[in-house]
Amino acid sequence: QVQLVESGGGSVQAGGSLRLSCAASGYPYTIACLGWFRQAPGKEREGVAAIYTAGGPTYYSDSVKGRFTISQDDGMSTLYLQMNSLKPEDTAIYYCAADYRRYGGTWYDPPRYKYWGQGTQVTVSS
Repeated sequence: QVQLVESGGGSVQAGGSLRLSCAASGYPYTIACLGWFRQAPGKEREGVAAIYTAGGPTYYSDSVKGRFTISQDDGMSTLYLQMNSLKPEDTAIYYCAADYRRYGGTWYDPPRYKYWGQGTQVTVSS
């Protein structure tokens, strides 16, 4: 069983930066795909970025491409999301997600992921 705990959320002005972390425990070495999702009030949960372990590719939504960077530490126990040039529309609860399947569906589809963190709030003011 894999547990995920996010941290690093907070409030920032537009144009600022935040770095989110997601600590994985349990059996993180079994994880093949990790993703960041966000959900704003009244909106569906959307995929922000994903990374496949063992040197696999990364993916970004069009809305964050060029501003956000997903990465993972060498021990594969912590996932990061560096968020730069933040905009008010980035305001949401951010979740990290993980799955042990490498070929289990599209990276931005929430049902693709078995494990989820509890979320961390990001608020960007104009």
